[in-house]
Amino acid sequence: MSGSNSSSPAAAQPGLLDQPLGLTVHSLPLPQEAAVAEEQRTRSGRWKMLLVALICAAPVIASYFTYYVVRPEGRRNHGELIEPQRPMPPLTATALDGKPVSLPALQGQWLLVSVAGGACDAQCERHLYLQRQLREGLGKDKERLDWVWLIPDGTPVAETLKPALQQATVLRVDAAQLAQWLSPARGKQLADHLYVVDPMGHWMMRFPPTVDAAAAAKARKDIERLLRASAGWDKPGREGS
Repeated sequence: MSGSNSSSPAAAQPGLLDQPLGLTVHSLPLPQEAAVAEEQRTRSGRWKMLLVALICAAPVIASYFTYYVVRPEGRRNHGELIEPQRPMPPLTATALDGKPVSLPALQGQWLLVSVAGGACDAQCERHLYLQRQLREGLGKDKERLDWVWLIPDGTPVAETLKPALQQATVLRVDAAQLAQWLSPARGKQLADHLYVVDPMGHWMMRFPPTVDAAAAAKARKDIERLLRASAGWDKPGREGS
């Protein structure tokens, strides 16, 4: 049998396998180049964080723009807008059961606040009744508003009043510290008004002291406009409540 000649590159080129392998050597970046690259990555990360923050804040900015700037002609607020708004102080209050409560823990929802001593005179009772009625009048949006009674003294609350406060947030606070946050109109007392606090903890509105059916209707319209303007960035019901 005649054999066939088979060949391979190695056979065709003697000594090929004996040649050294070629290696490509990449040079390492200079320290200056590495520092520039790191600075670029840091700058890019900061811009991304800023963009995320702006996206998160956009609904808040839009809601305030809608309420404060884009106003139909002839609109009149019943409540007095507070400018500049006052942020909620980091106070530690006390619940009626004696437990300490951080005041900033109330953030996350709109607050309708009254201030009165624990003895709760006739004006105090009218305010508490109005707070409850205004909240209930919001219908499906009532969970977006808390009604709060802040007590700046140590007078015990009457047991007969407590059943009506089951849906309220009642806290004792230091009078001097509270006065650095909320304040009455000229010539009025702190207990004469109802106060509106936004979900970020800013006191932004004060209602006149007149408490009657007409004033209540106007106050409800103010609150409804605020809730419409902020739809989408505050949450119904406080987490953990």
